[in-house]
Formats: sequence, structure tokens, C-alpha cells
Amino acid sequence: MGQQARQAVTPLAIAVLALLEERPMHPYEMYQLLIARREDLLVKVRPGSLYHTVARLAEQELVRSEGVDREGNRPERTTYRITAAGREALRARIAEIMRYPMPEYPMFPIALAEAHNLPKDDVLGLLGERIGHLEAELVDVETMLDWAAEQQVPRRYYVTLPYLRAMLSAEIAWVHSFMAELDSGALEWEDFDATTGVRAGNGQHPSPAEQRPGTAPPP
Repeated sequence: MGQQARQAVTPLAIAVLALLEERPMHPYEMYQLLIARREDLLVKVRPGSLYHTVARLAEQELVRSEGVDREGNRPERTTYRITAAGREALRARIAEIMRYPMPEYPMFPIALAEAHNLPKDDVLGLLGERIGHLEAELVDVETMLDWAAEQQVPRRYYVTLPYLRAMLSAEIAWVHSFMAELDSGALEWEDFDATTGVRAGNGQHPSPAEQRPGTAPPP
């Protein structure tokens, strides 16, 4: 797959190509299916970005227009079909992602890395709220798993749900453990003035040389 085609296969493009691998459809139908199947848990789905993605895939000749139809007074809708190049690009991109772990830069580790800028009680309260949201997401995933089992959906179509359940459960357990460590005082935390919000310490990270074992601190 060429570099230009590789760049075109974003997460949303993967979802679009996968839908068109099932059958030809128009973008609005793609959007409805992605939401109905709760694939918005995996990729950010917005009508504008979806239409833009389809247009870009067409420019890259990974999909092609199948024709325009109109139902009643509704606007005209262009139906698209995946091309042989699109099918190759889809399979190559899936294989690439599965093979190589890639940095995804999630936001939560950034907040954790800088959480020392907040008072301990604030951190505990915020993480408590986070656990509530995570537990709600976990219930949602469990509900979808139960539905898939009841409907006898072939498991290959929802293997991502057990993965999401495992990831959510692991994060909930870790956050509970971190909160317990912080609340008990086992994890040292800086003090902040209750009135001004100014930290009591200097708030400076030790340099790499200061952190290295056996290295004397600077004079």
C-alpha cells in the first residue's frame, strides 16, 4: 500500500471501508449503522467528518460512486462501493495496527502526570467522579455483551467488547488502588494554601542527575 493510501486510512476511514466491505451504501446510512452498532465507542463519529472521510477515500480511489438516488422529498444521496484498492488498504491497515503497538497518547496519563498541581482532596474527588463514569461505561459494555449473546451474534463480530470490558475493569481497579494509597498518606503529596490555592513547596521536579542513584545533588 502506498504512503498516500496509508495516510488516508484513519480510524474513521477503517470503519467506513469495513462498512462498504459489507455492501454499498450512502454516507448517511453509514452514520446510522455506526451509531446503531455503538462503534462510536471506538472512533469519533460525526456526520461532517464522515462525509469528509468518504470524499477523501473517493479521491484516493479506495471507494467509488455507485450512483445517486432520491427517496421522496429527501436530498439526493450518493451510494459508494469499496474498490479493490480500498479492500487491500483496509486489510493492510488492520494488519499493521494489530502487528505493531503504536503510541496513542491518551489524555488521562497526562492528567496523572500533572495531578501534583492539584490539592490531594481535589484529586481524590475528581478520581471518584472518574470511577463513576468508568463504571457506567462498564455497565454499557456488559449490556451490549448480554444483548449480543441473546441474539446469538457470531462472536467474531464483537470481540472488541470483552477487550473494552477488560480495559475498563483494569482502569477502575488501578484508580481505586491509587486513591487508597493517596488517601492513606502512603503517597506523599504537596500541601496547598486553602485560601490562596498556592502550593506550599517550590513545585520543582528533580533533574535527571538528581534522580540518578549515586549522583550527588548540585551545590
